Amino acid sequence: MVVFKVALVETKPYEGQKPGTSGLRKKVKVFMQPHYLHNFVQSTFNALSAEKVKGATLVVSGDGRYFSKDAVQIIIKMAAANGVRRIWVGQNSLLSTPAVSAVIRERVGHDGSKATGAFILTASHNPGGPHEDFGIKYNMENGGPAPEGVTDKIFENTKTIKEYLIAEDLPDVDISATGITSFSGPEGQFHVDVFDSASDYVKLMKSIFDFQSIQKLLSSPKFTFCYDALHGVAGAYAKRIFVEELGAKESSLLNCVPKEDFGGGHPDPNLTYAKELVERMGLGKSNSQDEPPEFGAAADGDADRNMILGRRFFVTPSDSVAIIAANAVASIPYFSGGLKGVARSMPTSAALDVVAKHLSLKFFEVPTGWKFFGNLMDAGLCSICGEESFGTGSDHIREKDGIWAVLAWLSILAYKNKDNLSGDKLVSVEDIVRQHWASYGRHYYTRYDYESVDAGAAKELMAYLVKLQSDLSEVNKTIKGIRSDVSNVINADEFEYKDPVDGSISKHQGIRYLFEDGSRLVFRLSGTGSEGATIRLYIEQYEKDPSKTGRDSQEALAPLVEVALKLSKMQEFTGRSAPTVIT
Repeated sequence: MVVFKVALVETKPYEGQKPGTSGLRKKVKVFMQPHYLHNFVQSTFNALSAEKVKGATLVVSGDGRYFSKDAVQIIIKMAAANGVRRIWVGQNSLLSTPAVSAVIRERVGHDGSKATGAFILTASHNPGGPHEDFGIKYNMENGGPAPEGVTDKIFENTKTIKEYLIAEDLPDVDISATGITSFSGPEGQFHVDVFDSASDYVKLMKSIFDFQSIQKLLSSPKFTFCYDALHGVAGAYAKRIFVEELGAKESSLLNCVPKEDFGGGHPDPNLTYAKELVERMGLGKSNSQDEPPEFGAAADGDADRNMILGRRFFVTPSDSVAIIAANAVASIPYFSGGLKGVARSMPTSAALDVVAKHLSLKFFEVPTGWKFFGNLMDAGLCSICGEESFGTGSDHIREKDGIWAVLAWLSILAYKNKDNLSGDKLVSVEDIVRQHWASYGRHYYTRYDYESVDAGAAKELMAYLVKLQSDLSEVNKTIKGIRSDVSNVINADEFEYKDPVDGSISKHQGIRYLFEDGSRLVFRLSGTGSEGATIRLYIEQYEKDPSKTGRDSQEALAPLVEVALKLSKMQEFTGRSAPTVIT
């Protein structure tokens, strides 16, 4: 193997995007520019300490989107040249983001080796294909996303790097078949281990959940089930877990063949993009004569997000994490000893807060970004966490985990129906949610996403909202002029978080307007798109009167929605008369 030092023409990978734990996301054509991916990979190697590179074992895989297979070969050649000893690749370069975390934490190589990090090739829930999005991020030895200290170094390196190392004469490795390929490298033998994508993850799930009780539920003629992978990497796990392990019918799987372009769809598990599942579950616009399944779920491109549906019933992600936390100890063996604590991202509704208070659990409100949950978990402070953007997880790994959330819900349904499988009617998803509201109250909640907004206009809108906060009496006067039936704002700020584990402070994490009756308006700029800016508006209202928890969510929130749009001057700043997506 010959190591080449290639002089680097300036490529500025992060232009227009600040670094973060979502990694680098751009259009495929941008990543395919000469030296572009190489810059990020070498900048990452340079940001890591020597022992995390020389002689190390790294994972390289992702959601299988277009350009992944080319990227894997480039990273293998660069890893070899930089002195890495072993590269582990999921077969066909497929590993879900949660499975990568599990592999780093759990897998032991044929020679006793353990991975110390991973390059994950994904743009998450963004579309794929030659004209769509690609992405790459680095995860650390705990299985979680690189912390800001590392991502900041990578970012700085990308601006100053002058050369990268690559073993250009190394032949491409066949990643379609499992097995180990060895080469002579600069630091001794270099091995590429292509392994089965699902085995380690399936083994971990079987250690967490009672598969036998879920199997009994799925075998009941009264229980019907539907899972939609949206042609993402979740398809590599769905048949193994739901069909082979749990006995579901293969016909219950939708779009479970992973495709480079996600079948031309948008692999985002929400009511807008998971159209086929939404129709099948009776929530679409057509009036199908078929009775919908009892339970439905969807995953995003890299399988870390999830959507949970009952028959003609949508479970909000904020309610989902609260209900899992409220039922985990009784229904999931992994938690039988009790929960260490729970956490949610700031924009997520306060449904989890009420559960934590009721069960006397430690509770944390953190900025958006899974690394904040990871810190709490590594310190033994948190067992279950979630975010409103369809991400739910636990301390079994350090990423959100879509299939884990589905298995958690199936476990709760199995537990609630354990003495009822031969009865007249099963306890349904809707029954469980309504029982939860009766006990804890309901947090009416919706999110408006304005995607690909002009970045300058988005920043102006956010600056305007901060400026408004300087005079709450004026804000309340404006609100009363819009809707007299909306209560007063009693506090408004930009959310700031001091990490209880490492003491780091995260500022400017979202603009909040907090109302006297417990309602909230939150505005955030999201960094998950590849072009322009995404403005997210979160609207929440708490109702503890059981006689008022059954209203339609959009109807209940209509006054607050009107206030939010007019107070923020959303249309004036963005030019948009309606959001791209409502969830």
